[in-house]
Amino acid sequence: MQATITNIIVIGILVVILFFAVKNTIPHFKGESSCCGGGGKPKRNRPAKIGPVVAVKIVKINGMSCEHCYARVQNALNSLEGVNAKVNGSRDVAVIKADREISDERIEEVIAELGYAVASIETK
Repeated sequence: MQATITNIIVIGILVVILFFAVKNTIPHFKGESSCCGGGGKPKRNRPAKIGPVVAVKIVKINGMSCEHCYARVQNALNSLEGVNAKVNGSRDVAVIKADREISDERIEEVIAELGYAVASIETK
């Protein structure tokens, strides 16, 4: 009798754990989780052609974990006027070329709005 009650309690605990695990995983598969991922291949928008490059910045970014993250950051940076950015996910670095001056604060702001953090910005 004692073993049966213990087994029921253990099974009950496992069912509760499984319920919360599945509940918290569903948004990820829908592309709604804290990671911006989801199914399918991420779409990186082509950067606009810019005029003569007057500034090149190397931005080290923390918090990116997948191709979707890299694409989100690249697309957001490329949405800035006069910016051509490419994100290297294996190094967690964005290389930004601009045909006008762009402040480090503006770059940090755009990246922070996506939920990532700038570790450093180096001007070349």
